[in-house]
Amino acid sequence: MNPEEPRIAPMPVEDYHRLERELFGADAWSVTAHVSRTWAHAPGLMKAQRPLQEYLLDGSPLPARDRELAILRTAWRLRSEYAFGQHTRMGRAAGLTAEEIERVAAGPDAPGWTDFEVVLLRAVDELHDDGRLSDGAWRALARVYDEAQLIDLIAVVGRYWTVAVTLNSLGVRPEPDLPGFPASGSGRA
Repeated sequence: MNPEEPRIAPMPVEDYHRLERELFGADAWSVTAHVSRTWAHAPGLMKAQRPLQEYLLDGSPLPARDRELAILRTAWRLRSEYAFGQHTRMGRAAGLTAEEIERVAAGPDAPGWTDFEVVLLRAVDELHDDGRLSDGAWRALARVYDEAQLIDLIAVVGRYWTVAVTLNSLGVRPEPDLPGFPASGSGRA
């Protein structure tokens, strides 16, 4: 369960933008999200994790739709409403429907997934539950993904496990307009 109040308040917007310019110069982002402004309290970590974040979201050969399904399932399993909300938006931009995003909470056994989406969601659950992929999950994924995509899927799940745990532990609060968990989702599917 998340703390009632943020354990570390988001950095004031002006201070955040000043830090962004110091750390990234012309590559500074013009964001004001609570997650970024909270992470900014650890500027070394903020700077170190940025290239991985950019690669996984923009440079990875993993299909964006698959990436977003994996992130949403990870956020759901860890009960990170902030991460789920951010990736609800990103999932829609990657082609996921509102129904598919809602179905993530029901898991891989919910009707409506393609055969590969079942494999993908089960793989995320295995990584969450067991900290590794079984031989069967690896073989099923390898029928569709090449080696780089297999590695990137594991890295995406690991990265967003870290993000979700950090957000939950710090008590980062969603912005008022951020989508939350699906209304039909209850418990850990």
